[in-house]
Amino acid sequence: MDMNNDLAGEALERAGLGAIHEKVIKGQRLTREDGIALFGSRDLLAVGYLARIVKERLLGAVAFYIYNQHLNYSNVCTNGCTFCAFGKPEGHPEAFRLTIEHAAQKVKERIHEPIRELHIVGGVDPGLPFAYYVDLLRELKSARPDAHLKAFTAVEVAHMAEISGKSRVQVLGELKDAGLGSMPGGGAEIFSPRVRKKLCPTKLSADEWLDVHRAAHGLGIRTNATMLYGHIETSEERVDHLIALRDLQDETGGFMALIPLAFHPANTGLDHIRPATGFDSLKTIALARLMLDNFPHIKAYWVMLGTKVAQVALSFGADDLDGTIMEEKITHMAGAETAQSLTRDELRRLISAAGLEPVERDTFYNRVE
Repeated sequence: MDMNNDLAGEALERAGLGAIHEKVIKGQRLTREDGIALFGSRDLLAVGYLARIVKERLLGAVAFYIYNQHLNYSNVCTNGCTFCAFGKPEGHPEAFRLTIEHAAQKVKERIHEPIRELHIVGGVDPGLPFAYYVDLLRELKSARPDAHLKAFTAVEVAHMAEISGKSRVQVLGELKDAGLGSMPGGGAEIFSPRVRKKLCPTKLSADEWLDVHRAAHGLGIRTNATMLYGHIETSEERVDHLIALRDLQDETGGFMALIPLAFHPANTGLDHIRPATGFDSLKTIALARLMLDNFPHIKAYWVMLGTKVAQVALSFGADDLDGTIMEEKITHMAGAETAQSLTRDELRRLISAAGLEPVERDTFYNRVE
């Protein structure tokens, strides 16, 4: 660390974080009260310093990125979540649904690039049968056998179980047989029943989201998790969300990373809300690193944060910028002004300029050349 330990301790005492500092140094688990105190602190640098201690203890002076491609097969969705600009009802002018052949063609168009991961998500589309999802994975795996398929949120998996009459475990098993390698963490939003009742009352409940991930972990399918912040949730609800994830990770050990997602209000039913500030984003990322002592990785998702805040977040507990992305739709339909993709060189430059070693990874965070 840059700061002399004695000076750091004095600064943290002045910030009212001395007892939490002691826990962090000793590697002790933080409590709900600790999390609330950290969210309440106005000393961003003190909170970030604590998160950096944890990150460097776990991983040293490195930061990860991946060469990946996003593929959204459909944005037709029946959930109608207030915070979402991506999902559209059937027949909407902006609604789309890809045939399996069209989806495969999007992958084949980039066959010359060294893409290691396909990130595949969509809406809760009533117009697609379960066979579509199985065949989609098989076709994409055939088109790009060297790529890892990270596909379908817990919300999509639960929908597949409903329309197929199969259990969620059966659905996950069939998807795995078709090529599913891991799952993204979308659909978690904020677990608070109060928030979900107001913003996404028809969406999969928090307990059901956790159950789908529990089932995936039981089948050996690793997953990510998310937390959408900066809308109507409280600091306490953010802490409770993190603790629920931590509890499931204690049980299964199947999570790879948390991705804190900054809410983008444009084109949503919450467009009167101002976007999350850089201060809030950096503190939230730091809190995630401090509270999730059993999560290997915390992402600074540059698409939502912007490259500059994401770069700074690498000093606030984050260790991963995600990747090249290629044609991101979900955030950009909510008004994101970031690029649609970044090159490998741009990602490496951002990480190196932050004083860290850029490490290209695969989905499971193995270093690749």
